[in-house]
Amino acid sequence: MNKIEFVSFSQTDPDDLLPIVNEPTLRTHLVDHPLFDSASIREWMNEKIRTDALPGCRVRAVLIDGVLAGWCGIQPDDDGFEIAIVISKAFWGSGIAIFASIMEWAKALGHQEVMFHLLETRPEYRALKRKANKVQKTQLLGRSFTTYFISVDKWYAE
Repeated sequence: MNKIEFVSFSQTDPDDLLPIVNEPTLRTHLVDHPLFDSASIREWMNEKIRTDALPGCRVRAVLIDGVLAGWCGIQPDDDGFEIAIVISKAFWGSGIAIFASIMEWAKALGHQEVMFHLLETRPEYRALKRKANKVQKTQLLGRSFTTYFISVDKWYAE
């Protein structure tokens, strides 16, 4: 198992994160947005630092075996709180372990339910569907998603 660490964005060099968030393969699973540049990545990271300070939120950079792999977190959504996991293709096999850590955060932060929006480019996941209170198709920023409404208590019940 790879060693996964979570660090504050304030401890992360924006120039190291820039090639990850601009990675073409990764971007196929994200909402469309312009490529980041040196200025916009710093602005975006500062926004994530502000989000991290909000009640019920936690946003972190992800290191895998000491290498910056991407970012993840629990952040506000129009209907509550959502989970985000954005990691470089080189580390895609680590997503399940990162997800498990985020669910621990959700429990510690007192959430009853969190949402996980997966773009239509992703398959439906039976394990998530089994743990979800409901699954529905949603539209966000002009794209179609499968949204899993995941019960934090149910996640730990099985």
